[in-house]
Amino acid sequence: MTTVSSHVLDAVTGTPATGVRLTLIRLGNEAAEVRTGLTDADGRVSGWETAPGPHRIRFDTGAWFAARGIATFYPEVAIDFLADERHCHVPLLLSPFAYSTYRGS
Repeated sequence: MTTVSSHVLDAVTGTPATGVRLTLIRLGNEAAEVRTGLTDADGRVSGWETAPGPHRIRFDTGAWFAARGIATFYPEVAIDFLADERHCHVPLLLSPFAYSTYRGS
């Protein structure tokens, strides 16, 4: 097993993005939802366990921006990655018309 975490930051305000819905999906012959949750007050989700292999984290950015009355170009951000035996941290820096990610620690 490996653990997966994420941290979502609002790049416009420089603050944590609280309440973003994330879905962890195991990819393969048939995609399977592993876990869903909301980012906490610090913009984080952590401690999700999964088997190694290809995965996707889907961030429901459209609903998060809509709840704030902000138009966005990206109604969803999907990040595919390979989970290995180490901890996988997948951060997202978010704004209405851009996003970036990297392999965190």
